[in-house]
Amino acid sequence: MKKNMGAADRIIRLIVAAIIVALYFTGILSRTLGIVLLIVAGIFVLTSLIGVCPLYIPLKIKTLMKK
Repeated sequence: MKKNMGAADRIIRLIVAAIIVALYFTGILSRTLGIVLLIVAGIFVLTSLIGVCPLYIPLKIKTLMKK
């Protein structure tokens, strides 16, 4: 798969994931909402590490800057 995420998009996703994890482990987020957001945070981390967002493909979105 071709990468479709730029550096800013990847960094923002990592920051949001870190905030969600911090909120969960401090007890601010709990129960079902906390678990759902932890799954979302995991998806954010995974997509930012590989540089491909599957949701961007059918929507034809690319945040990757052309060289």
